[in-house]
Amino acid sequence: MRLDLEVPVQEEFDAEATRLVDAGLASALSRQDASHFAGAQDAAQRLGWVDLPQRADELLTRIEALRAELVEQGLRTISLAGMGGSSLAPEVMTAAAGVRLEVIDSTDPNQVAEAIGTDLDHTILIVASKSGTTVETDSVRRSFASAFESVGIDPASRMIAITDPGTELDRLAAEQGFLATFHADPNVGGRFSALSAFGLVPAGLAGADVRTVVTEAADAAAELAADDADNPALAFGTWLSIGHARTTEKLVLAETAPNLRGLAAWVEQLIAESLGKDGQGILPVVVDSPADIGFSDARADALLCLLGPAVDDSGLGAPSGFEATVDGTLGEQFLFWEYATAIAGYSLGVNPFDQPDVEAAKEQARHLLDGPDSGRSEPSIFTTGDIDVLEVIDEATDLDGALEELFAQVDEYGYVGIQAYLDRIADAEAAALRPLVSTHAGVQTTFGFGPRYLHSTGQYHKGGHPNGVFLQITGEARTDLLVPGRSYGFAQLQRAQAAGDATVLRGIGRPILRVHLLDRSRGLAQLREAIERISPRHHFGVD
Repeated sequence: MRLDLEVPVQEEFDAEATRLVDAGLASALSRQDASHFAGAQDAAQRLGWVDLPQRADELLTRIEALRAELVEQGLRTISLAGMGGSSLAPEVMTAAAGVRLEVIDSTDPNQVAEAIGTDLDHTILIVASKSGTTVETDSVRRSFASAFESVGIDPASRMIAITDPGTELDRLAAEQGFLATFHADPNVGGRFSALSAFGLVPAGLAGADVRTVVTEAADAAAELAADDADNPALAFGTWLSIGHARTTEKLVLAETAPNLRGLAAWVEQLIAESLGKDGQGILPVVVDSPADIGFSDARADALLCLLGPAVDDSGLGAPSGFEATVDGTLGEQFLFWEYATAIAGYSLGVNPFDQPDVEAAKEQARHLLDGPDSGRSEPSIFTTGDIDVLEVIDEATDLDGALEELFAQVDEYGYVGIQAYLDRIADAEAAALRPLVSTHAGVQTTFGFGPRYLHSTGQYHKGGHPNGVFLQITGEARTDLLVPGRSYGFAQLQRAQAAGDATVLRGIGRPILRVHLLDRSRGLAQLREAIERISPRHHFGVD
């Protein structure tokens, strides 16, 4: 693979690279030796990813055989119920291959209902959950099972499980007689699982050439395990840590190749969840394209990384001077980023294999679902047009004032996180708020659909640098869908997840503005117009 780096502080970079080489870090990772990391015992149980390419042949053969059976039976729609690391990698592989994989990583009732109604007679549902108890995945499974039964199809005959051995999902699959169960390696964390059953099974069954992806990764393994300054993963990990040491802790990611579409989102969850803890870390900022970077007048708090071949750099460039191009095949990219993230974690002094702040939001959501007020809509502070404002920073009485208050809370090197609990497909226009907020708030801005982001940047929001403010968007459900066997529906679950995360953020002092769209399309338009009326706060540091 090809790695090009621009480093404005070469002496610091060289010194840190030498330290990492002398420590033998890369080769230790390849041996699954976690002794370099704090919490070494826990880390040692999360290093199974390093040799996945070398031991994938049996899995690949099984995928290919099952794929042939499904094709013969006319089962042409592969739907995947999974979150975070269980969905993002296969989404990248199938996009690169130009084959269809329906990813259901949402609790939005409309999105789930649309997925169920797409092609049920020819559908296979893959249920992917490392823990076997992921609430989003289990809820989708229950709904598909009910739908299959309603048309006279045995649900188990259309379901495939991917999970760790011995989980609740594993037991359920055995009891009900699922079409197939793939056991994942319990020593591979979810976000490092691209080359495991979690990544390969959905992509392979959908028709992607996963054997080639694995071969690409295997061919890159020796270079990435070398204790050498020319090791691209070691160099990139050093680059990240040196940037972080100079308070350049935001990593702006832009894809430059169609065959890497979606890779930035996979990198985002890997970096954010691995490094965003202990009050530090690297915040990934995914932009739509190199043209969307908007660095011309940005302050020097971000590193720029292009994923894919270098492009005409006229008008591009990071004021910080930290710029990188990471070009390689998909298999190379997966293994490169996993090694580089682990190396950066060591250099930053954090354990890249835990996620200490993820569970809090889940607990709050469960509390809201089980509490006495479960099912009740939250009262609004005020209503304006098609928007209920549920929570403000101070005492705003209109939408413009509420946004002004939020943006005023961002410190000079902070960020805004937009959290949209909407339909990722039907409400895709919401993502256009990211560059708009970035311009008017004057800081780097991230965007994530909920609850998808909870399995990605959610860790950084709570455990990373405490300089974020948040705009949370929910919307009135166009339809609702009950979760079979549960006392709630998807709309209620979605609201509980949003409110639960807001509670956790508020509890640790993160400013949050919450708005609820009474009509999603008109509400988004109204919100967009209100943001446009806000005078750019610093316009990236330029008055």
